Amino acid sequence: MPRAGLDLAVVTQAGAELVDEIGFTQLSMGQVAERLGVKTPSLYKHVTSQADLAHRIAVLGANELGDVVGAAVQGLAGSAALAAAAQALRGYVNDHPGRYAALNTARPTGPDDPFTAASERALGPLVAVLRGYDLPPAQQIHALRMLRSILHGYVTLEVSAGFQYSTDIDDSFTWMVDLIDYALHATATGSSTQHPAPRCAD
Repeated sequence: MPRAGLDLAVVTQAGAELVDEIGFTQLSMGQVAERLGVKTPSLYKHVTSQADLAHRIAVLGANELGDVVGAAVQGLAGSAALAAAAQALRGYVNDHPGRYAALNTARPTGPDDPFTAASERALGPLVAVLRGYDLPPAQQIHALRMLRSILHGYVTLEVSAGFQYSTDIDDSFTWMVDLIDYALHATATGSSTQHPAPRCAD
C-alpha cells in the first residue's frame, strides 16, 4: 500500500524542489525517495519512471511560470507589460532553475499530454504582451520567438553564473529589455525614429 499522505502531487512537488536545489540533470528517484522518507520502489506506485517524474515537473513548472508572468502583467500594456513580464520570468527562473530546465527539456508526447496546455499557459502572457505592440500579423510569431530566445539566453546565463564582467547584471537586463521594446515599437511603426533608443547602463 502507498504510504499515507504520499500521492502524485507530493512526489512531483518533492522532485521539483529537489531539482531546484541540485539541478535538473542530477535528478534521481533515490534522492526523491530519501527526501520523502520512503524506499525508492514506493515512488513507482505514483509515477512510472524517472522520465515520467521529470515530465510532470516540467508541467508543474510551465503552469507556475504562466501564472507568475500572467499575474505580473495584469492590467499593463506595451512597454510596462514587457518590463513586468521580463522581470517576472527572470525572477521565476532564479527561484526555480531546475523546474525551468525541466520545462525547456520536455516535449509533448501526444494531444492529451498536459504539457501541451501547460506550455500554452506559459507562453500566453508573452503573447498578450506582444499584442500590445500592434505588430503586423506576419511578424507576431517572429517576435514571440525573438522574445523567448533573448530572455531565455539571459536568464540561463545568469543562473549558471555565466556573466563575468563587473557591469551590474540588473542594469544589463534593463538595457536589454529597453532594446527589445525599442525594436518592437520600430517593427510596429516601420520606423526606428518613433521611440527613444534604449538607455545605457551606468
